[in-house]
Amino acid sequence: MIKGFFTRKKQSFDEDDMIESVDEYVELDTRSDLNSDQKVIVRPFVIEDFADVKGIIDALRESYTIALINIKPIKEKDLVELKRSINKIKKTCEAINGDIAGFGEDYIVVTPGFAQIYRGGNDMEENL
Repeated sequence: MIKGFFTRKKQSFDEDDMIESVDEYVELDTRSDLNSDQKVIVRPFVIEDFADVKGIIDALRESYTIALINIKPIKEKDLVELKRSINKIKKTCEAINGDIAGFGEDYIVVTPGFAQIYRGGNDMEENL
């Protein structure tokens, strides 16, 4: 009974089916280098609550966004949510081999893996 099942399946599979399935695949370019026509976007964000972190993380995963994040609204509202938000952003930053730093009291900057944040003795900067 099982042998007959596989024989029928083998006979019903022909080359036309195989050719059609090959046409359905899309080739993706997996190079990690920066394309000459791709521009880096420096994008401002504001975190008012933890839900705002999703938009920041999505933009960072695109690999061409440098995020300037205003944390003042969430800092004034809830310090626990601020810490949770920054930890979530830091984990994503580590996953994309990016860089993260705070400057001033109300902003952090997050870069993708191809960029690095300058840390040169300025008292306004603090490493996160």
